[in-house]
Amino acid sequence: MVNPSEQSDPCERPVRMSARSLRKHPHGYATRVVCMAAALFLIVLSVQGQSESWIGTWAISPMCGDAVPRVAGRTLRQIVHTSVAGDQLRVRLSNLYGEHPLHIEDVHVALRTSGSSIATGSDRELLFGARNSVVIAPGSSVLSDTLVFPVPALSDLAVSFYLPDPVGSTTFHPSAHQTNYIAEGNVSGQSDLPETQATGSSYFLTNVDVRGQGVSGAVVTLGASITEGYAATDNTPNRWPDVLAQRLVQAGLHIGVLNEAISGNRLLVEGAGPNAEERFARDVLDEPGVRWVIFSDDPINDLGSTRPAPSAEALVRATRRLIAKAHARRIRFFCSTLTPYQGANYWRPEDEVARDQYNDFVRSGKSGCDGVIDQDKATHDPAKPAWFLAADDSGDHLHPNDAGHKAIADAVDLSLFSKPLKDNAAK
Repeated sequence: MVNPSEQSDPCERPVRMSARSLRKHPHGYATRVVCMAAALFLIVLSVQGQSESWIGTWAISPMCGDAVPRVAGRTLRQIVHTSVAGDQLRVRLSNLYGEHPLHIEDVHVALRTSGSSIATGSDRELLFGARNSVVIAPGSSVLSDTLVFPVPALSDLAVSFYLPDPVGSTTFHPSAHQTNYIAEGNVSGQSDLPETQATGSSYFLTNVDVRGQGVSGAVVTLGASITEGYAATDNTPNRWPDVLAQRLVQAGLHIGVLNEAISGNRLLVEGAGPNAEERFARDVLDEPGVRWVIFSDDPINDLGSTRPAPSAEALVRATRRLIAKAHARRIRFFCSTLTPYQGANYWRPEDEVARDQYNDFVRSGKSGCDGVIDQDKATHDPAKPAWFLAADDSGDHLHPNDAGHKAIADAVDLSLFSKPLKDNAAK
């Protein structure tokens, strides 16, 4: 992982949205008829948009990187696992951490079959202001035009685009836990790519949003390596946010699940990306359609990797600040207890005391949390509460395996998503 540097580092730049232009039509009788039909269609979409908001079906937290594969003159095909379904789609591409304009061409979306292959006939081109290419300024991101595209829940999409020019500092997510693909030349629309280079990182693509009937909102899972999916089986929907998405679909709840976790991330201190407080607005408050947030495992890294370790009181104060920010935007804030990690290489007895104190705060009725996800109870060994249950332990005594991820997801009470915001916000 790359730690952001100070001052001149482009990691400090804010995200700016670029304007979207409208498609212009030629004149003439026939084209006027087409234009009138198109205008009517756009009006219908506009009316729908008043009652149907954009909702994230997939997202990933952007980070700053320098060491990237050669991408100039090559196509990136990245695999996105959806959570909630929709009948319209848009994507966000980001040059947040770039030092130079980022030129992207021929952006395509399709249904993925296996590997880097896509379903024949499912490929569609995405436009940006009615153009098939876009230049993204440093520190900025862009949204594609709306595409009518049936997006199934719990499915794999392939988002492909061509990069004609070299890139320097890169906006990426280093550990996507999903194999993505790089191919020579401009082959975005091909069903089967020629020889590919595999990468476990995600580049420039940060969001896929959907719009459709009955979609009720999105929940952001904010955390560190446990939430990101470290030690879950890669290239499978076995991370606990993925399993939560499955449970929501099975329960008939049309809710997007956005995994905004960063391995090594902390609540109070920067390191592996901005700390949770610093990135809260970007990765939670500003996500499309967000109505809920589950705050998970960041404080474990504060206790284990910060020296001197912060007190439980400091972690509680910071969590209360996040709760207040969420409540100010009418977003419900669910707190998670911290999972056990005795036996991990950075565990210390004094930090175990702080973990217990933080968990007591989360479970108390005075925390201001709108709900509790008791990840600790779901995963610890009843005979040795500071240790993972052996059946849920990946082997490093810190990260859950696939069974542990399922236990965490199963600990989420789905009725929380139907309850109103508490009036007694954190004070």
